[in-house]
Amino acid sequence: MNLALSTCFVLVNDPDAALAFYRDTLGMEVRADVARDAMRWVTVGSPTQPDVSIVLTNHVNGSPQDSDAVAAMIAKGAFHGVHLRADDVDATFERLHDRGAEIVQEPADQPWGVRDGAVRDPSGNLIRIEQSRG
Repeated sequence: MNLALSTCFVLVNDPDAALAFYRDTLGMEVRADVARDAMRWVTVGSPTQPDVSIVLTNHVNGSPQDSDAVAAMIAKGAFHGVHLRADDVDATFERLHDRGAEIVQEPADQPWGVRDGAVRDPSGNLIRIEQSRG
């Protein structure tokens, strides 16, 4: 069996704020933006990985109470978002700082063998960015 990542979903409270962050702050390209009623799916991805996408969505399968509970957990930063890789993590964090990103952890050498740092998206999702190995 040969499996590869195609798409991952990140729940967001405000699709417009998420779009601005992932596109303008992180530099992702927008691949699709679909809205139906109160639901919205914005697909973004790295220009260097055209076959891997992140779907930013405010849609939760469940009741309105479930949606409220999930929105509250996202706002608290209870969910992890995605892990990204950069050629130069220190330069990436300098750029993110200049663009006003919420830096949670400056880049540091980690005991698990990578140099990485963390930011939060406008909904509170944690995004870790690690240095490319090679």
